[in-house]
Amino acid sequence: MTFRILTVCSGNICRSPFAEQLLRHGVGGTQVSVSSAGTIAMVGEGMPVEALDLSTRYGIADAHSHRARQLDEQAIREADLVLGMAREHRRAVVELVPAATRKAFTLREFAHLAREVTDSDLEASSGPFDGDDERSRLRAAVTAAASLRGVAAPFASPDDADVVDPYRRSATVYEQSAAQIVPAVEIAVALLARAARRG
Repeated sequence: MTFRILTVCSGNICRSPFAEQLLRHGVGGTQVSVSSAGTIAMVGEGMPVEALDLSTRYGIADAHSHRARQLDEQAIREADLVLGMAREHRRAVVELVPAATRKAFTLREFAHLAREVTDSDLEASSGPFDGDDERSRLRAAVTAAASLRGVAAPFASPDDADVVDPYRRSATVYEQSAAQIVPAVEIAVALLARAARRG
């Protein structure tokens, strides 16, 4: 019973694979799988050298093996949590699979909501027919975060929900993109770890 996370960006060569790799590294040892895809994927392409360098600096040893793939309905349906790198990616996910709306967030939105999730929220989000396996507990964390939409304080600017796209831009923009992804992933991993420990 694997809990599946899908990260999504445009080309699937910079932002979403970097987030995928960080998430996989962060949740290592749990029953979680992480994959990524692009809404206009550069199918079969690897990460550009700037993105590879970032991954290496953050301890990812196999970033060179990434190959871009196109987002499709099956990937969305199989995922328990979908994290777009920007609002346009979340919108594309929900347009493909409208039922995904409660499990689809931008990465930074999910982190913003995850900060506010309490143990009581996690308990309340576990339905009476849910199992006590790890996947059920992690899905309860997603439900708890979704329940805080419209309750948690909004972003100062809607753009704060997005991760800047560094593709074909300067090293400074790659650093800015990483500075948005890394803390958001850390917060997401912390919530998932807390939910998993409830068992």
